Amino acid sequence: MKTTIQQKLKDIEKEHSIKIHYACESGSRAWGFPSPDSDYDVRFIYSRPLEEYLSIQTKKDHLSFPINDELDIYGWDISKVLQVIAKSNTTPFEWLQSPVVYLEDKTFKDELWALSQDYFCPRSNIHHYLGVAKGAMETMQAEEIKIKKLFYVLRPLLAALWCAKRDTIAPMSIFPLMDLLPDDLRKKILSLIDLKSTAVESYPIKIDTEIKLWIDKTFDYSSQASGTMERKTLDVESANIFFRKTILK
Repeated sequence: MKTTIQQKLKDIEKEHSIKIHYACESGSRAWGFPSPDSDYDVRFIYSRPLEEYLSIQTKKDHLSFPINDELDIYGWDISKVLQVIAKSNTTPFEWLQSPVVYLEDKTFKDELWALSQDYFCPRSNIHHYLGVAKGAMETMQAEEIKIKKLFYVLRPLLAALWCAKRDTIAPMSIFPLMDLLPDDLRKKILSLIDLKSTAVESYPIKIDTEIKLWIDKTFDYSSQASGTMERKTLDVESANIFFRKTILK
């Protein structure tokens, strides 16, 4: 599949006259808990020829394609990536940590990751992760939830807790995040990861009482912690410099 994805990315470059600087896997395959029926969520960062950025005509800042053959491919223009990084958006923070990379200009990736550190705002990141977790929890019925949605609660809450306790960008993979858990809970979640690796994403599961208690406590703790944090004012000039450097190459 990796060869197929790489060829599709090269075809996209040619068809749309763009340069893909970085392409990776996002979603459950990169988070560490894929199901047998998980799509391949391919995300990429690209730039266009310089003259297109100097046009008075508005250009799309993203490229999306119909999901086909388990492939969900989506890309952001470097201008959009830098705009959301400057707002401390978690999405590029996660892409740049993906353990599955399809195409990469390593210098570009490393420099963009270094830039991201300057724009990390724990308050914003915690709010994002709590929103994702809350949305997934709302799908629960009578203490039962689809296994895919359970992990859409667990990983975001672990990421929110990481931001609150460690004041750094949360790892993308669930495994380092689980360092925050007591041993008994960690073992239970590892067992759920094993189950998810053999079950379809819609497989229903009853939430373990201890896990449910941890979810409630972690949500409350992270919410309270974010409330005590300052709203950071982030200077966009470093992002502007990175943008100009990229498109002038």
